[in-house]
Order: sequence, then C-alpha cells, then structure tokens
Amino acid sequence: MPNLELPILVVDDAKFSSMVVSRALRQAGYRDVRVANNAPAAIQLMEQRPVSILIADWLMPEMDGLQLTDRVRQLDEQTNHYTYTILLTAKESMEALTEAFDRGVDDFIFKSDMSKQLIPRVFAADRIADRQNALLRANSLLVENNRELEASNIIDLETGLCNNRYARERLGKSLRQAEARGGASGYVLCGIRNWQELKRRHTPAIMSELAVGIARRLGHLIRPMDALCRVGDNQFAIVAHFSNGDQCSTTTFRRIFDGINHKALKTTTGYLSVEAGMVLCKADAQFGTPSVQDMERAAVQGLMEAYETRRFTETRPDAIAP
Repeated sequence: MPNLELPILVVDDAKFSSMVVSRALRQAGYRDVRVANNAPAAIQLMEQRPVSILIADWLMPEMDGLQLTDRVRQLDEQTNHYTYTILLTAKESMEALTEAFDRGVDDFIFKSDMSKQLIPRVFAADRIADRQNALLRANSLLVENNRELEASNIIDLETGLCNNRYARERLGKSLRQAEARGGASGYVLCGIRNWQELKRRHTPAIMSELAVGIARRLGHLIRPMDALCRVGDNQFAIVAHFSNGDQCSTTTFRRIFDGINHKALKTTTGYLSVEAGMVLCKADAQFGTPSVQDMERAAVQGLMEAYETRRFTETRPDAIAP
C-alpha cells in the first residue's frame, strides 16, 4: 500500500503543468503535495521541510532540473535524507538520459505519456524512498549507538583490563577521597621498555599473548583493592588509595617491579623477558590535591627517568612537591 502521507514536491515554471501533476497526485490519494514555480523556491521549501519525492521539469529558467538535482543531493548529504528525484522531460535521447542519471536523477517521466506514467512511477518511488530513508535512519542510530558505546567503554578488549578512561575516573575518585578524608593516592605507571624491540621480532599474535601475560602477571601481584588498567600499548597503571600516606611508597609495590622483571612470560613462541620501568606518583592530602592530568604528567616524566636508571622511582606532581 502506498504511503499517502508521503511528502511530495512538484516543481515546474509552467503553472498549468504543475497544476495537472499535483491534481493527479491528490486524486491518487496523496495528501502532502506542495508546488513550487521555480528551483530556488523548491530548495527553500525543502530546507523548511524535506520531501521524499521531487517531481521537477527538466527545462526551467534560472536553474534547470539537473542543477536542481545537484542542489538536492547536497541538501540530502547535510540532512542525512534521501530525496527520490523524477524529472519531467521531452528528451528521449540516450545521451541526455545517461547524463541525467550520472547527475543523480532517479527516474524520468516523458511528457508525451505523462498521464499513464505518473502514478505508477510515483508508487514505485514511494517504496524506494521510504526504504532508503528507513536505512539512513537505522544507520544513523547505529552510528550514534556506537559512539555512545565507545564513549562509555572502560575495557581494553585485548587484555580484558580496564582502560585509560577508567584509570582516570578511578584516580579522580581516589584524589577526592584523599582530599575529603585524608590519606594518599598512588598512581603506579609500569612501562615495558623493550616493547618496540619485541614488536620488531615477533608477530602481532605473539605480542597480544605477551600483553595478556603481562596483564595476568600484574593482576596476581597487586593488592585486591587496587585497580589495574592498561593505559597504553605498552603501559599499565595501578591506582591505589591509602588511608595512611606513609604506606604509599615504592616498598609497597616492590614485589610488582621484581615480579614483572625477574621472571619471563610464556608465549607460543617460547618464554619472553620484558624490561619494565616503574614509577610511583604519590599525592598526599597534606600537600594539597593535584588534578588527574598533573598526576599523569608527573608519572610519564618519572617513567622516562625509570627507563634510564632502570630503578623503581617515586615522584610527585610538580604543583604539590613539598
């Protein structure tokens, strides 16, 4: 059954011709039929409210049917809409019709046989336009859903650990808790110093196994209440809170440093050793509360030093250094 509420726009500089077409459409039951006497007026009407079917004369002053089609396609792109375009024409040469199809015209109605062709062609256009716009709406919803999922995703799909987004959220909560109730926040950044060297020697599948192995090793070494996250290709972070600031020290996390550096990890290509650098960035409530960005910045700078010295180092955000 045709959708009799389908919005249709008829464009023809000859008022008699546009009247004939619009009357035939209304007699067929279509209730949303608008008429424009030139292409600029048609564009203005479509900008106010889109149409599903555009029926336009090919030859018009100011802007012909092909130029109008070009503008309609641009408008469709901007509004994520599809307008089925039919041109009324006396041209029947293959060259003219091929040019029109190349410009984005969907169909033609020859003026010499318009009384027989108009309504069947509009019925066909009705189904195609409705299906195309339904697909565009569905695709738009899928894109939006994907954006929402990506925006809310907190999992690193390769290792199953939480990702950088979650690490920042957890660190922010820890800093606020330390500010409100005292204590200290610890942000331990662990980077695999020889990661690029290993990537040059092994396949992506082996590197994925290695990443999973590191994640599992770290997961067994951290305290149950701490958060372990993968914050980069070769970087992992531990977010911890301490009610007593003295407990937030490299000594507390030493076994993690030793456990990742002193024992190789098993992969299908054999055991691989990693060289891990680690830094503890500490924020104690008594020295003020830094931002998450301050903590991350200090940790990255400290990690570079840890790579050079090959020692587990400790640092504080510059803004609150005692």
